[in-house]
Amino acid sequence: MEIKPIAHIYTDFKEKFGIPRQSGLVKGLVGRIVFTPEFRYPEALREMESFSHLWLIWLFSEAVDGGWRPTVRPPRLGGNKRVGVFASRAPYRPNNLGLSCVKLDSIDYDCPDGPVIIVSGIDILDGTPIFDIKPYIPVADCHPEASEGYTAYTKEYSIEVNFPKELLQKVSEDKQDALIELLSGDPRPGYDNSPDKKYGLSFDSFDIGFTVENGILRVFRVEKRE
Repeated sequence: MEIKPIAHIYTDFKEKFGIPRQSGLVKGLVGRIVFTPEFRYPEALREMESFSHLWLIWLFSEAVDGGWRPTVRPPRLGGNKRVGVFASRAPYRPNNLGLSCVKLDSIDYDCPDGPVIIVSGIDILDGTPIFDIKPYIPVADCHPEASEGYTAYTKEYSIEVNFPKELLQKVSEDKQDALIELLSGDPRPGYDNSPDKKYGLSFDSFDIGFTVENGILRVFRVEKRE
């Protein structure tokens, strides 16, 4: 059995560190889905714009050579508790497939590589292969009575962000809110609480340096990447 990418998604994340742990957590993060020439047909998207959200099935491309693990340590659980890989969304899976629910913002039919789908609420690395796109159907996909498992203990976690104005202004205005919201989710693994450690996060064309101490994330560097 063989599957091949129908498209690739282009985002502000050049590295894995800092990507939201789930789709939809940072609604302002935008991605562009560009189809490969073989599947670049406007009629293949007919009626798509009548839906507000889409399911993306994609490849954990950075984990393909890492093998799979029967148990994993979800980062937000502090790295001390193991759960079954099939009870998680960890990347180290037998087939390395990811699943994201994203908001459909628009479709650009007129650009040279169109149609291009613009989506938001992404949690995907730049250049990731997309294997399939399906509409989100509330009557079938939404289950308000569903139990949350261990995610019930981690979903509300956030951290205060101190982002000096002179540093924030280096980032384009349309991406500032998304960056702050991303940092408020605390990109660090749950077990990493060293107050002296300096972290670097790649976002858009910038390297964002920050520290965390006493529950406050402080940005100290915003530099253009080479």
